[in-house]
Order: sequence, then structure tokens, then C-alpha cells
Amino acid sequence: NALQKTSASFSTNSLDAFISPNTLNLSSFTKLLKKLQEIHPEASRDKIVDALLEVRKNNKGILSGLSISSIVERTSVIL
Repeated sequence: NALQKTSASFSTNSLDAFISPNTLNLSSFTKLLKKLQEIHPEASRDKIVDALLEVRKNNKGILSGLSISSIVERTSVIL
């Protein structure tokens, strides 16, 4: 269907696989990443993304329904 075609063309790297229209929009993801980089300056961007993916995995594969502060807290525990 049309949505699948759009998603397929959107997936150009591993980061795109993390950003889904149903979980976190790009603006929220950017803010979240920036906040985590401020809290954890020693962590690389890739390490932060890996931790976010772990949070998503531990939350039944989704981030929607979690507040930004909850995502930050859970990601910080992993980092």
C-alpha cells in the first residue's frame, strides 16, 4: 500500500528504522537526542541511539505512550 512505499523510501539508514510515524516524530527525536547528549556528554550519538532502541525493545517495541522524561530516565539508566 502507499504507506508501505513511503516507509520503504524513508528507510535509508539504521536511524530511520528507529523513527516511525507511530512512535516519535523527527522533531521529538531531535529534542530527545539533544537532551540526552547534554545529560551524557561522554556518550556517542550511536550509543544514545542504541540505548533508545533498548528502551523501545523493553517497552514492547514502542515508545508512544511514554513521556519524554520517562524515555530520558530509562535511557539514562541504560547509558
